[in-house]
Amino acid sequence: MASSHVTSPQFGHLRAHQFAGLSPGPRLIVLGGVHGNEVCGTLAIRRLLGELERGERAVSRGLLTLVPAANPLAGARVTREGERNLNRRLVPRADPVDYEDHVANVLCPMLAAHDVLLDLHSFHTAGRPFAMIGPPDNTGALEPFAHADAETRLALHLGPTRLVEGWLETYAKGVERRGPGADPSYGVGTTEYMRSQGGYGITLECGQHEDPQAPEVAYRAIVQTLALLGLTGETPAPPAPAFQLLVLADVVDRQHPDDRFVRDWSSFDPVAAGEPIGVRHDGTAVVAPADGHVVFPNPRAVPGAEWFYFARPGQRAQIPAKST
Repeated sequence: MASSHVTSPQFGHLRAHQFAGLSPGPRLIVLGGVHGNEVCGTLAIRRLLGELERGERAVSRGLLTLVPAANPLAGARVTREGERNLNRRLVPRADPVDYEDHVANVLCPMLAAHDVLLDLHSFHTAGRPFAMIGPPDNTGALEPFAHADAETRLALHLGPTRLVEGWLETYAKGVERRGPGADPSYGVGTTEYMRSQGGYGITLECGQHEDPQAPEVAYRAIVQTLALLGLTGETPAPPAPAFQLLVLADVVDRQHPDDRFVRDWSSFDPVAAGEPIGVRHDGTAVVAPADGHVVFPNPRAVPGAEWFYFARPGQRAQIPAKST
C-alpha cells in the first residue's frame, strides 16, 4: 500500500535546485536532510543558494544540483526518519511500500545522473567532524569501485581531519551474523548507491546535531568541493598536513534491553585491547578485541540492531598520517 503521506502537497515532492555552467565539467549533487533531525546540511545549502541567487558566487562550469531537504517528511517532523531510515536499503523499487521508498524512486535516478555526491550529516553524541569514505579500488562483489583516488582527494579537501572507511563491509559482516533473512544491501545508503552507479561520494558528518559550528563545517565543505571540481573557478584551500584514518572492523549488536555500556561513550573514544565496553544482560563483558576506538555507540539501540562499531587505525598511501 502506498504511503498516505505521498498525497500530501507538503510531502509529495522533492525539491532540487540546479545551476548549469556554460562550460562542460563534473556533475555534483549536494544533499542535506537525509535524516530530518540533522539540519546542518540544509542550513548550509540554503546559505549557498542565497549567494548563488544574489550573484555572489557563480557556477561557470559543469552542473550543480542542491537538495536541501532530501527527506521532507522527516524534516517536517525534525526526526531521523519519516517512516524508515532513508539511508538504508536505498534502491529504486517497483513496489514502493513506505514514504522513503517513494523518495528513493526519485532520489536514486537523480544520483545516477551525477558524477560526485556530497552528503551532509550530523551525529547525536559529542565529537569532532569526520568524513566517511568508500573502499579502495576493487572488483569484488560487495562494493566494486574505481574512483578511490578522486574520492580520497575530495575527502582531504573538505576540512575535517578524521576519515573513516569500511562501512558496507563491516555492516555486511554484522548482517551475516544475524542469520537467515538478513540482507547486506540494507546497508546501502546514498554514497554506496552513488558508487554502484559509477560515481563517487563522501558522507560528511559535520558535528553534533546542535553544534552551532556544524552548519559552518557543511558550508565550507560545499565551497571547497565546488572549487576542487572547478565548478566555480575558485581556488580550494589546501588540505591539512596530516589525517587520522580509521577502518571499521566490526559491529556489535545489542541483544537484550538490559545490555548496557560501562560508561557514556562518545564516537571515537579510544579503547585498549581487553578493555570493557559493555555488559550483556547475563553479566558477560563485551570487551575491545584490540587497541582501537568505539564508533557510533547507541545506548538506545533496540535488540537486534547495531549497538556500537569497533574501529582500528588504517593507512592509505594517499592519506598523510598523523604521527603517533
